[in-house]
Amino acid sequence: MHLSVELRYPAPVHAVGAMLADEPFVRWRAERSGGPGGAVEQVDVTGSAATGFTVAVRRELPTDQIPAHVRAFVGGRLEIRQAEAWEPERDGARAGTVSLEITGAPVRLTGTVRLAADPGDPTWTVQTYSGEIKASVPLFGGAIEEAAADAVRGALAAEERAGREWLAR
Repeated sequence: MHLSVELRYPAPVHAVGAMLADEPFVRWRAERSGGPGGAVEQVDVTGSAATGFTVAVRRELPTDQIPAHVRAFVGGRLEIRQAEAWEPERDGARAGTVSLEITGAPVRLTGTVRLAADPGDPTWTVQTYSGEIKASVPLFGGAIEEAAADAVRGALAAEERAGREWLAR
């Protein structure tokens, strides 16, 4: 299943890139976007906004947001491992790759992520996630992929709110 999500931030690309490369922000964002009952287990940021960087986050979330018929496949808690690898900024934009894996569940997201100036207002940045969600469960794969896509959209919306709050500080 294809997933495409856009997030918008009231800051230029270089400022949003610096925020995304900042380990205290990454940890704070993960804690805020995990929802009630979530726990951040590990955050690693290597490299820098100037040279390119990678971000790895491992967190645990309750499954109460997942439909009951899908919950049977994943249990009471999910361990999510998310990794993003960002290239240095070029020509006012930044590109990277993203991978999200739900340990213990047959679900994986792989794709790309991009930062670029908002065409309508270049003082804002658009962060675009584009990728494929795959669930390797016969018969129920489509339902699991749809539930995972909804969860990813919700988590990214929470990350956008956290980023906007961080930038407003």
